[in-house]
Amino acid sequence: MLTPQWLAIDNAGDESSSNDDAFDGGREMERDASLLDAYSGAVIGALERVAPAVTFIEVAHRARRPAHGSGSGFLFTPDGYLLTNSHVVHGSDEITVRLNDDTRFRADLVGNDPDSDLAVLRIGSQGALPYVEFGDSAALKVGQLAIAIGNPLGYSKTVTAGVVSALGRTLRATSGRLMHDVIQTDAALNPGNSGGPLVDSRGRVIGVNTAMIPQAQAICFATGINTAKWVIAQLFAHGRVRRAYIGVSGATVPIATRVVRHFGLAGNRAVHVLELVAGSPAARAGVEVGDRVISLDGVPVEGIDGLQRTLDAGWIGREGELQLLRRSSLIRVKIRPIELPAHRG
Repeated sequence: MLTPQWLAIDNAGDESSSNDDAFDGGREMERDASLLDAYSGAVIGALERVAPAVTFIEVAHRARRPAHGSGSGFLFTPDGYLLTNSHVVHGSDEITVRLNDDTRFRADLVGNDPDSDLAVLRIGSQGALPYVEFGDSAALKVGQLAIAIGNPLGYSKTVTAGVVSALGRTLRATSGRLMHDVIQTDAALNPGNSGGPLVDSRGRVIGVNTAMIPQAQAICFATGINTAKWVIAQLFAHGRVRRAYIGVSGATVPIATRVVRHFGLAGNRAVHVLELVAGSPAARAGVEVGDRVISLDGVPVEGIDGLQRTLDAGWIGREGELQLLRRSSLIRVKIRPIELPAHRG
């Protein structure tokens, strides 16, 4: 008679275990639902704060043949200043901005910087306009929530969400210059998203949506808002972004290990000078085609993009020393960079 009692105890234990499993499963579902609700709440909250300031931008080009284009932008002041991508408005003859409530305004171009792919516009309004809050792109963490808002393919007020996939990327602007400290995200972007805001869970703008890789899935890029803040200040102050210029074009080349060791160089790459602009600071300093630029004031240039990055506005009118490899000799020349001529067209 012991067997039935043993079996009964086993059965009772199984039922208790089953109930516990069901209870734990229920708690996990509740936790998952709570997390999803929190995620949804963050996206919805960010959208409610930012969407009123997001704009649809339409441009017309009449210079060569009639053409139209569109993109996104966002207001960052209550008196009508807005930020977008340079490639959205560059070369346009007429810019129209449509607000979230479908009112339309003619926009003026305040300043354009193809090298950072950013532009500032202004619209006139009788009253205060909704505007965004800027975040801090230097404080971003990989994996944090990222929300993109814009007008892809003409579908206005479109929202996508993902995460910050990587930081510190570089991206080639339409001008050919490298943009640095670019944010990579998997928040889906499509043509027409350009110029729209990338925001965090609190609705603060952390980047300006700029580009995607069409052949890939969810590899998208945004210019960090800290870069945008600097560009905005430059455009307000000068109508353009000031950068230094020495007048060389070239290619990044490696330096042979034996040469690095022989001269005790700090880096192992250089800029091979392929072209020299007549009358430029480099030409006046005695730089020659075929020279390899090693450093500027002792800072290794690490290639053509490193040289561009080094030549910021602080170098305008300031004398420095270029270190060059010329055939088998290491030489030094004094150079005084000037301001990079403004983009034309």
